[in-house]
Amino acid sequence: MKKYISILLLFLSVSTFAQKSYDKADRFFSQMRYVEAAKVYEKGIDRGDNSIEVLQKAGDAYYFNTDMEQANKWYDILISKYRDEVHPEYLFRFAHTLRGIGNYKSANKWMKAFAKASNKEDKRINDYAQKEQTLSDVMAIPPAFELKNIDINTEYSDFGPTYYGSKLIYSSAIDTSYYVKRRYHWNKQPFLNFYEGQINATETNVKRERPFSKALNTKYHEATLAFTKDHKRVYFTRNNYNGDLKRDKEGVNHLKLYTATRNDSTDNDWDNIKELPFNSDAYSVGHPTLSTDGKKLYFVSDMPGSIGATDIFVVDIMDDNTYSEPKNLGPKINTSGREMFPFMTENVLYFASDGHLGIGGLDVFESAISAASFTTPQNLGLPLNSNLDDFGFIVNDTNEQGFVCSNREGGVGDDDIYAFRRIKPEEFEDIIADNCQQSVKGYVSNTRTRERISDVTVALYNKDGVKLTQTQSKINGDYEFNFDLDCSERYEVRLEKLGYNLNNKVFVTSSISEETIIPLELETIDELIVEDNGVLKIKVGIIFFDTNKSYIRPDAAVELNKIVTLMLQQPDINIRVESHTDSRAKDSYNLALSQRRANATREYLIRQGVTSSRIIEAKGFGETKLMNTCANGVPCEEAQHQLNRRSEFIIVKM
Repeated sequence: MKKYISILLLFLSVSTFAQKSYDKADRFFSQMRYVEAAKVYEKGIDRGDNSIEVLQKAGDAYYFNTDMEQANKWYDILISKYRDEVHPEYLFRFAHTLRGIGNYKSANKWMKAFAKASNKEDKRINDYAQKEQTLSDVMAIPPAFELKNIDINTEYSDFGPTYYGSKLIYSSAIDTSYYVKRRYHWNKQPFLNFYEGQINATETNVKRERPFSKALNTKYHEATLAFTKDHKRVYFTRNNYNGDLKRDKEGVNHLKLYTATRNDSTDNDWDNIKELPFNSDAYSVGHPTLSTDGKKLYFVSDMPGSIGATDIFVVDIMDDNTYSEPKNLGPKINTSGREMFPFMTENVLYFASDGHLGIGGLDVFESAISAASFTTPQNLGLPLNSNLDDFGFIVNDTNEQGFVCSNREGGVGDDDIYAFRRIKPEEFEDIIADNCQQSVKGYVSNTRTRERISDVTVALYNKDGVKLTQTQSKINGDYEFNFDLDCSERYEVRLEKLGYNLNNKVFVTSSISEETIIPLELETIDELIVEDNGVLKIKVGIIFFDTNKSYIRPDAAVELNKIVTLMLQQPDINIRVESHTDSRAKDSYNLALSQRRANATREYLIRQGVTSSRIIEAKGFGETKLMNTCANGVPCEEAQHQLNRRSEFIIVKM
């Protein structure tokens, strides 16, 4: 989930990184403007800065915005380069991103590496020790939910549902004219406000009607709320804003809990808005839920006394609407990770967590109330939970129907709200057998450049490792299996293409749509190897020659040495050298000049240690393959002619 309204996950500072060139990015990061921070860090990496500090910050910018694919990309490079230097915290985060992209086998491996490298008192070692339950056990939990995406979802974030009679009140970042169009720095979406929708008779869909309350909605964030049984009082989460936006010493605006009472004389609006007494400018408090008797208020906070990043607390509500001191629910519920979005029924606490053993980021858990305490939380399994974030669970106990939020693949927008029906495992099997067949498709892109990749072999395997079928990605990178799959079943795709590292991805098919969309990525075996219109090339800087000359200049040697290093590291690579000129001078002269330059380039590579047989050909093309329209007689700028004066290194064998 894009956590702009989540209780703040405090950043564990593991470096003293303060390079002046990244002051702006660091400032963005400290203000939780993660999208902007990531762009600055990535620009530094593109310029060649692969320092441990920058790779950490690039990964963190995506990690704290819950973009697990991009976070995994940078953490992977970080750990590959600095395995013995990184703080154990990054082994933990890397493992967490691996779970988020469905690579559970590798996630378990790196969680063990984290346990070995970290302080033995770190509670997360026990949280993930899996002594009583393994990830395979969680994946094997019999499916007990049927999900459906509902009509109120938008391209933005929609989440935090709660019941209000026959209405559903929820939070949305939908951009409307209700307020001036403003964007939150965290993820460049509009600020959140409360909306109301009408639940249909079967409780399987919701129709959006209007913003919920002008009194409760402000120009900043409002999200997640809880009503008393008589609907006369509401508790809700808002930025630390009451006319003025307040920040702590670090410039962070935290969340606070507010309460309001209904004013029936003003068209069912709300007034008497007050902060709760246990709020603070120094930490966050939010995401309320009430016990069924209305005497206890549960909420989430990172206040002093928290076990982990965010914990669930409870206060008693007195008859005079005062409150007891907050009490942490303790280590059975709270972990060193995030516990969030509690929801109470008469006998069960539901909540989201990434600290208990789960399938993806946040998973939904349930814990029964027993003798004034809580039982060990149980993961609700697939398909309610996915390999991404699942949270905001609410349920009507009388008919076992409700709503849950997720940013899983196949949704309408960022976070979506899904209607669910709780069913028996055997009923789910009947649904799958009778009605549910899945098609799987997606696209393959380059991890570094984001360009689509064609002619990738994409093979499909079932959960037992048996190959079912394979296909090739099209010229635009798209692929699709001509093979019907079962819903809510675990599969694996394996990718292979010459010049690229092997890759795989584990996924679970949907049960709420007719197709499952699985984006895939491949990375070339070296950053110098690129694909240009389906042709693999070794990409280095421009090989400059003096006018009418063919000898290798010192600046050209620097670039050619990169090719030498790569070819010595990758002994199976064979190349073809192609040299080109611009259109100035006679055609025959240019052809001869380019051939001399191609020969000189080949000889230089050989002198530096590349076996001659690995350079299959060195050929000059003169001006026969221009990159633009700058042919004979066409007036062009010098920069346009320069594009045509180039050397190319084509990979013909690996």
